[in-house]
Amino acid sequence: MIKVGMVSLGCSKNQVDAERLLALLPKGEFAVCPDPGQCQVVIVNTCGFIEDAKQESIDTILEFAALKERGDLRCLVVTGCLAQRYREELAREIPEADVVLGIGRNGEIAAAIRNALEGNRVLAFGPKEDLSLEGDRVLAGPPYSAYVKVAEGCSNRCSYCAIPLIRGDFRSRPLENILEEVRSLAAQGIKEVNLVAQDTSRYGLDLYGAYRLPALIHQVCAVEGIRWVRILYCYPDRITDELIAAMASEPKVCNYIDIPVQHGSGKVLREMNRQGDRRSILDVVRRLREGIPGVAIRTTMIAGFPGETEEDFAELQALVAEGKFDRLGCFAYSQEEDTPAGEREDQLPEELRRHRADLIMEQQAPIAFAIAQSQVGRTMEVLVEGKKGGQYYGRCYMDAPDIDTKVFFTSRTQCRPGDFVPVRITAALEYDLAGEAVEGGTD
Repeated sequence: MIKVGMVSLGCSKNQVDAERLLALLPKGEFAVCPDPGQCQVVIVNTCGFIEDAKQESIDTILEFAALKERGDLRCLVVTGCLAQRYREELAREIPEADVVLGIGRNGEIAAAIRNALEGNRVLAFGPKEDLSLEGDRVLAGPPYSAYVKVAEGCSNRCSYCAIPLIRGDFRSRPLENILEEVRSLAAQGIKEVNLVAQDTSRYGLDLYGAYRLPALIHQVCAVEGIRWVRILYCYPDRITDELIAAMASEPKVCNYIDIPVQHGSGKVLREMNRQGDRRSILDVVRRLREGIPGVAIRTTMIAGFPGETEEDFAELQALVAEGKFDRLGCFAYSQEEDTPAGEREDQLPEELRRHRADLIMEQQAPIAFAIAQSQVGRTMEVLVEGKKGGQYYGRCYMDAPDIDTKVFFTSRTQCRPGDFVPVRITAALEYDLAGEAVEGGTD
């Protein structure tokens, strides 16, 4: 059989696409191998969201192109967002790529590889809307946690973002289709389901004429075998009272929500083609904390947007100070071609953008440490992920996979990845927590 390796870059939504790609390879003909360096075929599922992600994708492609030149690799496949957005450039500048596949042609992956192995170069593109929203998956993550993509594309049209150009308009999956996938994942042993989309809170509006995320939450929580349900990427303006009530009423829902607010200045938010201002964002934060006791709120922000003044940046700093977000990441603005913000003439110097992003992260550090310290003395349920040295590590409800912090703990009894263990928190380690496993329940 032909050994195939996958390198998937970028977000969790891209990972889901990668897992569906692998499932399209007939098992009797292809064998998925965890080490791409030992494979005859490597698929690089690229990210094209911001400049740093694009550079990582190009570097990865070139790394495997070098393996191909040495004869260690027979076929290099490039797909994903970068391939969709820069198809001509990739085909021209990286001739070592045997297959360049747009997301609308992901379903042709097996035929494309066969064709390339026969000595033909394959460049296949089609409407991005042809990307299937369903299908089997070869899970590439841990056997106890998985992402479930509830929609594709985005219709928000933020002025700095190229996602609609790459992925098209927002398309929800039918609710029953999502539930069928969750049931299948539970049957495979998945215990944690992370609901994702470019704007999860918009789910259902295009299909049903109304926001259906609350209904989806209730039905996902009813699936036997699922222990944790986590909600990621919700637009602040669509945090409804119904959504808050749904999260608060379901014991399986982690009291955690990701709401990328992007900025604190009303002027900058308007120029980003987003709604609200610092006060309206803080009101959403207040409603979440009042409606869901103990909720952990994650957010992302952008510093250095075109025309951002010192006064605008001060508004962003004020939002960080007043919001006291449990988890926060700040990115330096990335100038993206073919976007309204990218075409503006009042771009800030890159050094200033990165400096301001660093200032926000420095401001957040003591806030995050204070929040971590406030957990000392609590007993929290921890999803075990592994062991390092003499300590186990995992995540509590406040931590999403891949992006948030860890809980390190000792245990007198053996723990396995995927176990849920009560852990008494004994110390804060800057961002992470430390503790010891205890008998009995959690707080």
